[in-house]
Amino acid sequence: MTARSTRCTTAAKTRTSRLAAVAAIAVAGSVLLTACGDQTDSGSTKESGTAANSAPLFSKLPADIQKAGVIKVGTDASYAPMEFTENGKIVGVDPDIAAALSKQLGVKLEFTSGTFDGLITGLESGRHSLVMSSMTDNKKRQEGLDDDGKKIGKGVDFVDYFSSGVSLLVKKGNPQGVNSLDDLCGKTVAVQRGTIYEDTFKAQAEKCGSNKLTIQAFDTDAEAQTRVKAGGAVADLNDYPVAAYIAKTSGGGNDFEVVGNQTDVGLMGIAVSKDDTQLRDAVKEALDAIIKDGTYAEALKKWDVEDSAVKSATVNAGK
Repeated sequence: MTARSTRCTTAAKTRTSRLAAVAAIAVAGSVLLTACGDQTDSGSTKESGTAANSAPLFSKLPADIQKAGVIKVGTDASYAPMEFTENGKIVGVDPDIAAALSKQLGVKLEFTSGTFDGLITGLESGRHSLVMSSMTDNKKRQEGLDDDGKKIGKGVDFVDYFSSGVSLLVKKGNPQGVNSLDDLCGKTVAVQRGTIYEDTFKAQAEKCGSNKLTIQAFDTDAEAQTRVKAGGAVADLNDYPVAAYIAKTSGGGNDFEVVGNQTDVGLMGIAVSKDDTQLRDAVKEALDAIIKDGTYAEALKKWDVEDSAVKSATVNAGK
């Protein structure tokens, strides 16, 4: 599977080479915008310039969103190139896809950044109406289950928009000779708390048995990267596009490298409340429209992630 899972106290998570821009953000700058609970206001996409009610899918939106003229979107803007901050604005793959969706829907998609594991909680509380944060679509999130299979919420629906596998990120030169998850037994790894990556490391720890795999979990992936860079952990785990971007940009390409093959290829989805099927269906229709008109492909090409494109919008297709 891919993409982030959940961060901070309860909810959110699961992330190929990219623009040269925010190398520092890959390791440290992202921490600035991920305070738990206190969501940081950020950039928003804008309407296409035509009247909102003339947009192709405006009439498909719920009446309250039509009236407000905005859809609030929760994200964790610390995951370049998918979503990160540059000059105080949230940029990346997801905001660019959202901008294309905005033109179809005729309303702004306004991003607010918070910690990953608080994003689903924010959706359930009404703080935002969508979550667009490289979140893996899986049955656990769909059904509102915790890691032990216990029901902790209603669950969410996903409009699937991106496909990716996960890759190991190690210190430049790969001093520990890590090329697969099995090579991690007896070593220490770092990871962002609440993500599917943490789940992957936990599963590997079970396989390692007495040859213990030690997992250090952090609130942000930037902290996990810093730990690997400092030599306190041998590897971090991320979606391939993110891992490749970090390896390309951090320290001018001298801090990290990606090793091994991509594994657990899966879908990332835009999360929507299960009570908001009208909004879910409108977003799905908008995604199909931008896939058809080519603006979706343009957004992915800008960030060198064309290989992660989906051919059509699906709902809850994650496993």
